[in-house]
Amino acid sequence: MQMKWYDAKGDSAARLRQRKHALLRRFQIPADALPGSLSMTHRRCGKDNCRCADGEGHPIWSLTFMVDGKKRVERIPDDWVEQIRPLVEQGREFKDAVAEVFAANAQLLTLWREQSTHKRPKKR
Repeated sequence: MQMKWYDAKGDSAARLRQRKHALLRRFQIPADALPGSLSMTHRRCGKDNCRCADGEGHPIWSLTFMVDGKKRVERIPDDWVEQIRPLVEQGREFKDAVAEVFAANAQLLTLWREQSTHKRPKKR
């Protein structure tokens, strides 16, 4: 018997399928999307006579992401930030949509299993 977990019945299953298909239609892999997070930190340059020696440091933008299971941090020049920010947001939206599709598939599987278990006649 071939599994047809996507054939789960009921309002919950219908809502899950509608949301899943809406996400699949909306999101194609964005070609320029970036993973990770963009953040600003402050760093002291180490010069004794610099204003940062007594303050919070120089502002530095960085993109933090994972590659092959390893954390990477890339410094982002100030004049790139406004171009990079929407690409990171696209990446986050895509990743969230994929996670939601996977969750809907798992929930549909659970509903189908519950429904198919209830339909089977009990052995005597």
